[in-house]
Amino acid sequence: MTQPSNFSKNFIKAIASISVLVLVFVAGYDYHDRQIKNELNKTQAGGKLINREAKPEFLSQDVDFQQFWQIWNYVKDNYVKPDVSESELFYGALAGLVASLKDPYSVFFDPEISEKFNEELAGSFEGIGAEIGMKDDRITVISPLPGTPAEKAGLKAGDKIFAIDGTDTAGMALDYAVSLIRGPKGTQVKLLVLNTGADKPSEIAITRDKIEIDSVKFSRKNSNGEVQKEEDGFVLEEGDIARIELLYFNENTLADWDQTAQKVLAANPKGIILDLRNNPGGFLSTAIEIAGDWIDGKVVVYERLRDGTKTGNQADRQPKFADMPTVVLINGGSASGAEIVAGALQDYKAAVLVGETTFGKGSVQDLKEFKDGSSVKLTIAEWLTPNGRNINQEGIKPDIEVKLTKEDFEAGKDPPLDKALEILREKTR
Repeated sequence: MTQPSNFSKNFIKAIASISVLVLVFVAGYDYHDRQIKNELNKTQAGGKLINREAKPEFLSQDVDFQQFWQIWNYVKDNYVKPDVSESELFYGALAGLVASLKDPYSVFFDPEISEKFNEELAGSFEGIGAEIGMKDDRITVISPLPGTPAEKAGLKAGDKIFAIDGTDTAGMALDYAVSLIRGPKGTQVKLLVLNTGADKPSEIAITRDKIEIDSVKFSRKNSNGEVQKEEDGFVLEEGDIARIELLYFNENTLADWDQTAQKVLAANPKGIILDLRNNPGGFLSTAIEIAGDWIDGKVVVYERLRDGTKTGNQADRQPKFADMPTVVLINGGSASGAEIVAGALQDYKAAVLVGETTFGKGSVQDLKEFKDGSSVKLTIAEWLTPNGRNINQEGIKPDIEVKLTKEDFEAGKDPPLDKALEILREKTR
């Protein structure tokens, strides 16, 4: 059995857009600067690099790294405010270096932000509880996490954020947008949001809170789709259908998942609904292991590196649900790890996918930490499903498309869930 690559097991931590509930210090780097660099790059021919020992970013012209120090000293000695911190210049330069890749998922974290990012992966942080990403060159909501201020304020997957506290987001770096949205519990942020299907944006005021991510939820339904009540929250009656809502792939998810899966198995359900709607991703290794509960010793996802080589990643576990009729629910808020699980189960025909096309965040980020506490999250590969489909930007299409409209949601209806129950009733007769 091919084992997951070392960087997958040891370093790759973040998926989404996402996802991405992270902050980055972006001193000295704004949209106007990037546009100027773009125009310059169009006119520059290839060349060689001198002063290689300095290891600057490869550029398309001959570069003397001494120029970096010339600009450093010029800024430090002449900027209108004399109290410029050299550490701010240093970390700003590193942030600009990574930002020059123009990849919203490759970011530099100074020591403080790096610590906050790790808190998010551990499942706790302060903010509004919305995963955001970049789509159609706009800051876009990937998904609001259930029970958070973002969901209570009415944010939905696919909503476009046009301004944050009056600051236009056009051309704004994704990490900087997150830094403006995040903040201490009890404080307020105002977002100018264009809801999906709306004609014009509207302003939404959201009070930040501490966000605790409960990544696995469980409920049971009878053959008519009615939620059954039970004493301990995990009891199934013979013949019922288990619905497992997988909301995130964080540090605690796999342990929570395994506990839930054992209780579901003990109840011997007729079928499973795996609800991945609005799941923005998280740990790659966790997504692979969970997919392994349906896939017996097969590749869950391929990582395609910059040189075109592919590495297959398999789960190291015995499948619990290999013979269990399964329907997977997906939507535009399903991203990264959720897309990996859905794509693998679809390719192996281990489940029927119902809902809407997923977000399309199929790139692999490696998180490298440094001795000062800073870190870099860098895109190093793209994800391919077992059949070689590229997840990035394209997303995963459902086998059966069923939309959940705003009117359905407000009326307490869930057509995709109803369709899933219908499919399982047919399969388990």
